Amino acid sequence: MAFEGLSDRLEAAFKRLRSKGSLTESDVKEAMREVRLALLEADVNYKVAKDFTNTVTERAIGAQVMESLTPAQMVIKIVNEELTALMGGTNSRLAYASHPPTIVMMCGLQGSGKTTHCAKIARKLKSEGHRPLLVACDVYRPAAIKQLQVVGGQVDVPVFEMGQGDPVVIAENAVKLAKDHGYDYVFLDTAGRLHIDETLMQELKNIKASIHPHEILLVVDAMTGQDAVTVASSFDEALGIDGIVLTKMDGDTRGGAALSARAVTGKPIKFVGTGEKLDALEYFYPDRMASRILGMGDVLSLIEKAETALDEKKAQELEKKLRKNKFDLNDLLDQLQQVRKMGSMKDLLGMLPGVGSKLKDVDVDEGQFDRIQAIIYSMTPAERSRPDIINPSRKRRIAAGCGLKVEDVNRLLNQHKQMQKMFKQLNSKGARRRFGRGLFG
Repeated sequence: MAFEGLSDRLEAAFKRLRSKGSLTESDVKEAMREVRLALLEADVNYKVAKDFTNTVTERAIGAQVMESLTPAQMVIKIVNEELTALMGGTNSRLAYASHPPTIVMMCGLQGSGKTTHCAKIARKLKSEGHRPLLVACDVYRPAAIKQLQVVGGQVDVPVFEMGQGDPVVIAENAVKLAKDHGYDYVFLDTAGRLHIDETLMQELKNIKASIHPHEILLVVDAMTGQDAVTVASSFDEALGIDGIVLTKMDGDTRGGAALSARAVTGKPIKFVGTGEKLDALEYFYPDRMASRILGMGDVLSLIEKAETALDEKKAQELEKKLRKNKFDLNDLLDQLQQVRKMGSMKDLLGMLPGVGSKLKDVDVDEGQFDRIQAIIYSMTPAERSRPDIINPSRKRRIAAGCGLKVEDVNRLLNQHKQMQKMFKQLNSKGARRRFGRGLFG
């Protein structure tokens, strides 16, 4: 995951600070040297890393920190604040035109993930109640139009295309259609190149001059490190971008682009791509990212994932079942599937404070969930709703049906019994008195 190496190095530096009862100026400067090296290894721009550590050092050697009862914690607090400021300070959302549609021009080099992220952002906006339209303005790359149509179909967002025509004319016609049919966002998937050239920039300038987009978003591949910052600077100078979309933040990228791009260009990061799937996109929150980097977790993002993935109606039905102690294997399967919509278990656990750094060398067996699902799918409807009827012969049949062992079936059934026992205890009168009726009605 992005920032894993940086998080480890920062944690080591802060651990040495915490081991000291009081801090001297030399202690702080030594720690900041470690921080600077960690930032440089994470591919952060040299000037950005230097300015960052100078600012933190200046704040950290003040009397308020040195005389504090917990000076190490005060230093970490300052680092957190400065990391947040470095990445923009506050979350920056897409503009929304007072007279729709809002025109968003997506640009970037070829291979950065531009077409896919047009669909990802459109999907997110659609889930928030908007009516987006995708526009195929890349008339050069083979199959670019078809790719946009495919991803548009997968997120159920319409695609406007006019074949291999003039991109400026295509954009103009798309905006006109959006106005006539009530689309409130128009995303222009423009052409990219393997490198920046005058022909590409001139075409983008022509589109900009013709339709006056409300937002120009640059899609950059975080895996390219410092090159991503160079690309962002070049596009901004030539075109005047309004924001950045960082892709492939789920890979083994060192994360330097996220920390450098805002500082170098002055333009906010608005979205980060966190996977290949079309729902793997997050709004960029500088404060939450800073907390993740420092191993403080990101509970707010975890809650938002849960709110998006979990079905409120099903949750209410489950609550009623739990009150009656009727939690069966159908319910277990349903809850498992909803949790898996939120992402990998390792990523979710990494959002909990103090857990992320401990997971580095832990192999979370995602396949275990597949095995549980396979076992339940091999059962009859009666067995799922009444696990107590599953006798040894049924267990052998279930195990054979899912390609696992009887021991695996027994393990799942025992886990289910333990869960039922726990829910029964929580639902008891004693638990109601201890925890209050708010939890149990």
